[in-house]
Amino acid sequence: MSNRAILVVDLQNDYWPSGNFALYGIEAAAANAARVIDDARSKGDLVVNIRHEMPDGPLFVPGSAGAEINDAVRPAPGEPVITKNVPNSFRDTGLGDLLKEKDIEEVVVVGAMSHMCVDATVRAANDLGYKTTTIHDACATLDLDFDGVTIPAAQVHATLMSALAFAYGEVISTDKFIAR
Repeated sequence: MSNRAILVVDLQNDYWPSGNFALYGIEAAAANAARVIDDARSKGDLVVNIRHEMPDGPLFVPGSAGAEINDAVRPAPGEPVITKNVPNSFRDTGLGDLLKEKDIEEVVVVGAMSHMCVDATVRAANDLGYKTTTIHDACATLDLDFDGVTIPAAQVHATLMSALAFAYGEVISTDKFIAR
């Protein structure tokens, strides 16, 4: 096993068009995430599947179909699945302990939402000392509203990826990552 882990963040059914909170470009992002996951499995990288649950929320209700990881990125038998209740995948979960146990030094992040759980997880990983890579075209988000202004998903995503690339690790495409 290598010292790299792929963190697959919240690619759950509620984010698909048939779910409760569809994201812009989720299917394309998941297809790219699946390519990253397949590449990682072939190289012996650890794949960690992370899922969000909101016991009292409008989405990711425990036990619901929406809370399940989408078939496009279904965990392989024996792969760890971490359940979280906040955006940061490290907070109050066993993720940090798992990565230490496996001697992981580098994390690669794919998933949703770019501006929430991906952002929080990448920043936490970097702060914890991991070499961090975000695969920008394997992440998805949605339009946001602030103070009467709607920010299109593409701008939300580009802004967030730019911020991560500025100080929190490498941000590259699926093709460039796999070509290494």
